[in-house]
Amino acid sequence: MIWDRRNECRAREEVEQLQLERLQSTLNRVYRNVSFYKKRFDQLGITPDEIQSVRDLAQFPLTAKEDLRESYPYGMFALPLREVVRIHSSSGITGKPTVTGYTRNDLQHWSQLTARVLSAGGVTKDDVVQISFKYGLFTGAFGLHHGAELIGASVLPMSTGNTRKQVMIMQDYKTTALMSTPSYALLLARFMEKEGIDPKSLSLKLGLFGAEPWSESMRKEIEERLFISATDNYGVSEVMGPGVSAECEHKNGLHLYEDHFIPEIIDPQTLKVLPPGAEGELVLTNLTKEAFPLVRYRTRDITSLDYSPCPCGRTLARMKKVLGRSDDIIIMKGVNIFPSQVESILLEVEGVEPRYQMIADRVEGVDTLELRVEVNEGVFSDEIKNLQSISAQIETKLRESVGVSARVKLVAPESLQPVDGRAVKVIDRRKK
Repeated sequence: MIWDRRNECRAREEVEQLQLERLQSTLNRVYRNVSFYKKRFDQLGITPDEIQSVRDLAQFPLTAKEDLRESYPYGMFALPLREVVRIHSSSGITGKPTVTGYTRNDLQHWSQLTARVLSAGGVTKDDVVQISFKYGLFTGAFGLHHGAELIGASVLPMSTGNTRKQVMIMQDYKTTALMSTPSYALLLARFMEKEGIDPKSLSLKLGLFGAEPWSESMRKEIEERLFISATDNYGVSEVMGPGVSAECEHKNGLHLYEDHFIPEIIDPQTLKVLPPGAEGELVLTNLTKEAFPLVRYRTRDITSLDYSPCPCGRTLARMKKVLGRSDDIIIMKGVNIFPSQVESILLEVEGVEPRYQMIADRVEGVDTLELRVEVNEGVFSDEIKNLQSISAQIETKLRESVGVSARVKLVAPESLQPVDGRAVKVIDRRKK
């Protein structure tokens, strides 16, 4: 189902004309109202009037998360606080929180965008939607919640945690669509297996997952264990929250809502814009956000863009499933290690949960890598020799597949908690 056929199926030239008009308005607004952007534009000797095409956007400066932290809390807002009706922020665990605001119009746009996400994933007004993202200052749950209500679906605002109750609600309330991280979906599947609950006995048929990178092999496992259709969706809290892009039933890339965002792919090292199809870091510019418009925001997510038509009829660019983050790549002795490589290895090991963390450190001048991996309760209570066997198996697979050595530490289920709804998969202490 296509929620907004007029905007999701525009002709390419219409999309670019709409983007240009909205981009000119956004650049003028931030130049007038956000001192950060006025200063940066003036330093480069450029003005919003120089935008004659969307391609001219590359002349303007990039915005990074560090810039938002330095402007904490309201320095990047383009409107007075009296016009801001909602405020969200990150936890600030890794530094000052990043704060974002919404006007009434922003919230309406957000609901429309997440309604597109849900519709693309197969959700209709007849569904019962269980949202297992964290409610609070994190943007994830609220955006999807209002999109589901706009469609007319029944919403179960479960939030995160309490796996046993999550499953009970699925059974008793006849949940048909689950929204969570993909790793939590696998955790639910494994809990049901342990409890002897047949997923086929549930009413569940759809899973809309996001907030962390996940592979095709992980999708396959989720679909086979829960007997659902699993689709990916993508959001960036600083730019909007969920509602930036989503997969349709063809699962051949995430349709990016270009009437609200201009996407670019840059080389994370040189910062140069790359051509369509090239793999690099996704950069997004807001086109309709009033309270907190960002220009060329570095998401740090690694992907590529495909502008070819999709069989579903949508004409918007499609982004490849996020492969990882430019700041999540760990380089050990010259070898690039992506979280997706580690995930593929762990999916082959029986008894291992989908949550893990890579921790790089430097001890007496020597780089070290520790891989913390959750295991299910049955394995965690096993004899030490069985745990050692699993650790050795993972260490061997990692050495053979990736070419690096790591110390594997098995940890209890649900001990690696997400931050702001996202799994923290990489901690590089060497940077400190």
